[in-house]
Amino acid sequence: MNVKITGKDLKATDAIKDYVEKKLERIEKYFDGEFDANVTIRTEKNTQIAEMHIITSANTYRAVTEHKDLYASIDKDIDILEGQIRKAKTKKERINKEDSIKVKETTFTPEEKEVEDEILKTLYYEIKPIAPEDAKLKLEEKPGNSFLTFINVDTGKVNVIFRLKDGKNYGLVEPEA
Repeated sequence: MNVKITGKDLKATDAIKDYVEKKLERIEKYFDGEFDANVTIRTEKNTQIAEMHIITSANTYRAVTEHKDLYASIDKDIDILEGQIRKAKTKKERINKEDSIKVKETTFTPEEKEVEDEILKTLYYEIKPIAPEDAKLKLEEKPGNSFLTFINVDTGKVNVIFRLKDGKNYGLVEPEA
């Protein structure tokens, strides 16, 4: 973590620098200490303004707040930055989870005589908690699939959504107990 503190019309004292570095430790846990922080503090009339830029290899985050107390302004900035970072991280994790559905296909070659009433193909995939509406959208994305198994976010139970024969509507299989 590289921290640069600049004071405009206000001197960045050691106490302020220590406070900022202590507060930036909350941000440090998200990046394993690999980020740069540029902090500018200034005063305008009766308000103290703290402006923070967090620069990582992937993103840049920025927060500017003003308050009568400089320390309160710094606290607000940290809260805003932490929210931005958490939101970006959650979005990235959600995208990675959606891309992580792994389909492993195992096929058995039928011998010379034809096999009946046997399982010839097995698909493995990860099921995730999602809402039924999102499951419907996922099923619409894959026109070749006729059903999708998922864990219902609302009930926590395994559900199956399937495409009806009319091709326009959907059915939902939900366990009773």
